[in-house]
Amino acid sequence: MRYRGYEGFRLSPIWFLIILNLIVFIATLISPQLYLILGLRPASFFQQPWTVLTNLFVHAGFSHFLTNMITLFFFGTFLTKLIGENKLLITYFGGGILGNILFMFLSPPFVLAIGASGAVFALGGSLTVLVPKLRVFIFPIPVQIPLWIAVIGGFLILSFIPGIAWQAHLGGLAFGLVAGYIFKREQRYYYR
Repeated sequence: MRYRGYEGFRLSPIWFLIILNLIVFIATLISPQLYLILGLRPASFFQQPWTVLTNLFVHAGFSHFLTNMITLFFFGTFLTKLIGENKLLITYFGGGILGNILFMFLSPPFVLAIGASGAVFALGGSLTVLVPKLRVFIFPIPVQIPLWIAVIGGFLILSFIPGIAWQAHLGGLAFGLVAGYIFKREQRYYYR
């Protein structure tokens, strides 16, 4: 007689990242000084090197948080099915960190950078290369558009909004495009 074993609850990397972002978001609402401890400021990077990573979990408000988490969920869920959890995490954190490095080199020294957008753009960049014909709905556009137009268009539109760290978005997007190209080549050789 066979019994199904209980495999237990398993938290996916996407949900782990969303929950961690939520915890940090709530913590910054309770204790706003956390922005200065966790946010990335080029001038204080050598005194607070952890901020190149921790700023990916800090958001400026509910709409900033919600937009990044919704995009993380949809891009991340689809990308995980294509490349797996480990490569997803490499893309997410690699894109976020490269975006932060670009931000440090291309922005004023005392500006504070927060948010997961660079990391999320990395996921979008990878998807753009891996599934270039994928069509998506983007609110409020009532028709499907190619993902690459949504990702590149989103980057361009956001780049002209004051106070947006376009440098981080650019670094994340660039990392994601290169990672997507590498993943696509690996898949091509793997299935031969």
